[in-house]
Amino acid sequence: QVQLVESGGGLVQPGGSLRLSCTASGSVFVIYAMGWYRQAPGKQRELVARIDRGGNTRYADSVKGRFAISLDNAKKTVYLQMNSLKPEDTAAYYCDGQISAVEGRGSHDYWGQGTQVTVSS
Repeated sequence: QVQLVESGGGLVQPGGSLRLSCTASGSVFVIYAMGWYRQAPGKQRELVARIDRGGNTRYADSVKGRFAISLDNAKKTVYLQMNSLKPEDTAAYYCDGQISAVEGRGSHDYWGQGTQVTVSS
């Protein structure tokens, strides 16, 4: 009923910038929160940034001051602006959404398929 479509990943040099986008489509009634997670080879998936419908945000310590998450409710799209990228930011990035698809029913967690971000010279 709900699909998350990601875009914006790619190869970038250290110090460069990328902007990831994730759009929710299908039966989207209310978006309670959306976030970005990442997973590097040999590591567990970790929270990068999260934003709720009130605009409250949370960031991993490693990206504070460099990344910014935002939510466009009209477009049902969450963005992750990534600046001053470092090689250690290299990972597969996954979009997550806490979404109610039907009025009167509870929310559920939905995931995108992931987009690769590689920071290398």
